[in-house]
Formats: sequence, C-alpha cells, structure tokens
Amino acid sequence: MNSYSQHVISAYLDVVDFNEISKMYLQKRNLFQDLLKDSRFELLPCEGTYFQVVNYKEISTKNDVDFAKELTTNHGVASIPISVFYKNATDKQMLRFCFAKTDETLIAAADKLRKI
Repeated sequence: MNSYSQHVISAYLDVVDFNEISKMYLQKRNLFQDLLKDSRFELLPCEGTYFQVVNYKEISTKNDVDFAKELTTNHGVASIPISVFYKNATDKQMLRFCFAKTDETLIAAADKLRKI
C-alpha cells in the first residue's frame, strides 16, 4: 500500500465510530431479513457481515450461477452465487445478497424478490 493511502486510512480511523457502523449494518440486515421473511427464499443466519445468504431450493432447480443470472436479467436484482467460492464449484442452491445499500434499494430489491 502506498504511504498516501496509509495516511488517509489512519485519519479515517480517528474519526469513524465503529459502533455506529455496526449498528447501521445490523439495522440494514434486520430490514432486509424482515422484508424477505414472507418470501420463498430461505434466509440463513448471518452475523458480522453485510451479506445475506439465501437458499432458493423452493423456487428453482437451476444451478446458482444460472439462477443468479436470471435474477439479474429478469428481475433486476444482483446476487452472488456461492459456488464461485468453492474450488470445485459446489452448488448448494445458495446465493448471497449484499445489504450494504440504501434502504430504498433494499426495499425495491425485496419487493422484486418477494414476487418470485
């Protein structure tokens, strides 16, 4: 890392309140989970992250890469297929959604996902 970046990060660490950031992400996670609780997606527990992992086995038999593409193309919601993190591309019909977004974006995405 270059020295300029180190100085900027150092200054940021002096002014950021990590407790507030943690609370913010907890609120976003809870909002997203609450919005999806009546959907056909199975929400897996998530702590210490800004990604919600879901299982979609009740919705589709497609592999996770194809289903993620379908969500993006047909429904306008981006997700990350979990299989891309496995060395052998193990498909468990799971996706992850990033909830580090504005509340408006989360509400709009959840509205689309609940209709699937």
